[in-house]
Amino acid sequence: MGTPRVDSTRSAPRDAAPRRTPALLACLAGVAAVVLGVGVGELIAAVVSPASSPVAAIGGTLIDLAPPWAKDTAIALFGTADKIALLAGIALVMLALAALAGWVEARRPPWGRVIVAAFGVVGAVLAMLRPGAGAVSWIPSVVAGAVGAAALWGLVRMLRPEASVTEASVTDVSTHPVPASDPQERTAGSGHDIRRPDRRAFFAWSGAAVAAGVVAIAITNARRAGAAAVTAVRNALRLPAPAVAASAVPSGAELALPGLARVVTPNDSFYRIDTALIVPEIDPADWSLRITGMVERDVTITWDELLALPLEESYTTLACVSNEVGGSLIGNAKWLGYPIRDLLARAAPTSEADMVLSRSIDGFTASTPLEVLTYDRAAILAVGMNDEPLPLEHGFPVRMVVPGLYGYVSATKWVTELKVTRFDADQAYWSTRGWSERGPIKLQSRIDVPRRAQGLKAGDTVIAGVAWQQHVGVSGVEVQIDEGEWMPATLATAISDDTWVQWSLPWTATEGDHLIRCRATSATGEVQTDARAHPAPDGATGWHERFITVFA
Repeated sequence: MGTPRVDSTRSAPRDAAPRRTPALLACLAGVAAVVLGVGVGELIAAVVSPASSPVAAIGGTLIDLAPPWAKDTAIALFGTADKIALLAGIALVMLALAALAGWVEARRPPWGRVIVAAFGVVGAVLAMLRPGAGAVSWIPSVVAGAVGAAALWGLVRMLRPEASVTEASVTDVSTHPVPASDPQERTAGSGHDIRRPDRRAFFAWSGAAVAAGVVAIAITNARRAGAAAVTAVRNALRLPAPAVAASAVPSGAELALPGLARVVTPNDSFYRIDTALIVPEIDPADWSLRITGMVERDVTITWDELLALPLEESYTTLACVSNEVGGSLIGNAKWLGYPIRDLLARAAPTSEADMVLSRSIDGFTASTPLEVLTYDRAAILAVGMNDEPLPLEHGFPVRMVVPGLYGYVSATKWVTELKVTRFDADQAYWSTRGWSERGPIKLQSRIDVPRRAQGLKAGDTVIAGVAWQQHVGVSGVEVQIDEGEWMPATLATAISDDTWVQWSLPWTATEGDHLIRCRATSATGEVQTDARAHPAPDGATGWHERFITVFA
């Protein structure tokens, strides 16, 4: 009798079907593919335009769509690290979806690739919808999706066992068993060979994909951190001497106590809160400012024209409206710039106008009362900060600085337009999200020392902090210990009414737990309220207090 042969036209028995790809390895394939795709997309964005970054497009959209409570929660939890937290959150969600895409691709191809490609399409659409998007802003996201989908196909394919029909018979299989070490496993009774996946190759290629993606992201981040071209321009820039110099900081303004905020905040310690996930990189040679809207004439000014004007120096304390009672989202600096009122005078606002809508290159807008910018107040278009050009993250080349208003209605960074308008005709970025249209600074004071959770030894010590109400001034600070009488603290010499002021009170600390509170009085006689209110919609209120434990 002849040797029975397998009919190659017949379908393979059920037990000859390729085995399913292990779920964990499929998820790993998805993660590796997406990391590679994102890395390539970010690297291309660094060349095309940083704002077209797939991650920045998604993150910027999330920032814009986030409700006020989400923004408050993020700042309360993470402070100035809110953007890092957002990026970390985006990364975790993307990795989870990438793992899902890998799992789907292993079981229902090509739907895993469709998911990854959809990431790219969504990123491209969002990038094109961002302010200042260019004709090629879609490219990084589309390339990221394509690379990720292709990598996913290749990695998952490596995990699939391959079955092939052979001429061998069942008898051949039984009489000539395949050694266990053979890379092929023959299924008895089927005449099929099933080639096991080469997991070593899979792990090698997956590792290479992850490494390549991480390296690409690292190169991109390093380039952004350096912002090579613009940073070089900034570092080489020499600002002109001010026509009106700021008065020297009074000798009694700095108490120089350990733990007490310095009266002038160094640039690298100045808080940063804004909506820009990627810091804009603007060459001063390309910068200009337009004054439009309800004016007799439109005005445009370039960087060189701005520097040719008589610039003025002034110390101004800036504060974020999201600053909680006792919070750190506040800083004081010496600014160099040109009075906004003089630029507005060139445009001649009409009598019906009552607001200036300032616009940043990243699309952020702020609503500032026109009277604040046209009266005798040191509101400037700033080009310098603490005797150097503005740092990139603080608005280089030009930003607004307005004493007496919270930053969300006045401190527009990377400013490119001033639109003279009305509050009933236009709304700014945060106004559309439930925040007050006008944001005057509220009277506040803060305890800096003793520090929170500091173990304090009994004996003579000092309680100290800062107080502020810009453009009004502070006339006094009082301290209360353990619900006792309010005691007047000693004020340091204020630089001006537009800056915060340090204060101190000697204290003989006794062993035990103590509650310390402070409150300020303004130059107009207003006493800081004890009514506790959250930052939204127009700034926090209440007394700052600290619990201190004193040891023997």
